[in-house]
Amino acid sequence: MDTSNYKILLVDDEPDILEFISYNLRKEGFTVLTANNGEAALKIAQAELPELIILDVMMPEMDGIETCEELKRIPSLKNSIVAFLTARGEDYSQIAGFDAGADDYITKPIKPKVLISRAKALLKRYNPGESGEKQVDDGEIINIGELTIDRERYLIILSGEELVLPKKEFELLLLLVSKPEKVFTRDEIYNAVWGDNIIVGDRTIDVHIRKLREKIGQDHIKTIKGVGYKFVV
Repeated sequence: MDTSNYKILLVDDEPDILEFISYNLRKEGFTVLTANNGEAALKIAQAELPELIILDVMMPEMDGIETCEELKRIPSLKNSIVAFLTARGEDYSQIAGFDAGADDYITKPIKPKVLISRAKALLKRYNPGESGEKQVDDGEIINIGELTIDRERYLIILSGEELVLPKKEFELLLLLVSKPEKVFTRDEIYNAVWGDNIIVGDRTIDVHIRKLREKIGQDHIKTIKGVGYKFVV
């Protein structure tokens, strides 16, 4: 991986942590941007469009969860990966993070080599040559039932209302509607949406399915107990 092609935005209110992590990422060749609060992170992210954003959870005024939710509402950042940085023993739930739209979480303190490895693994998700992520044609519109799916803009139109989805929710929905009534196993979903070289929590799919149901209705996505999920028109 040519790390010089990637920008990483690091957000933490502790200067020592910013300095330590930034130094090690830059030494590996990454372009590193830093912010010490959520408001600054939003401004920098919109201006620089980093591929990876690493967010501390516990920050004053706007914490990591709220910052992540705001980042996921910005269409130009739909391709940015967001990972939470959490302290050991911190009262933090993976489910809360995934609810906010995060892709992963990293526990601190973390050894530099491990951090770099995690950053590279996350960034491989969006490298077709390494992750095997399925690519779609820009501008293609899918109409299914009362749903219109705009692949280029990462949005859906439901009963005339436009809804912008976080990247992983959109990709999950796109996978399910690609073959209505087909039951996709959990392994198939993991591999297609997250990549088979990425380790995510057991509840990750469940959280994303729940968020999709909240947005498009409870009747479209059916749970096949012990197997997986399917889309029903």
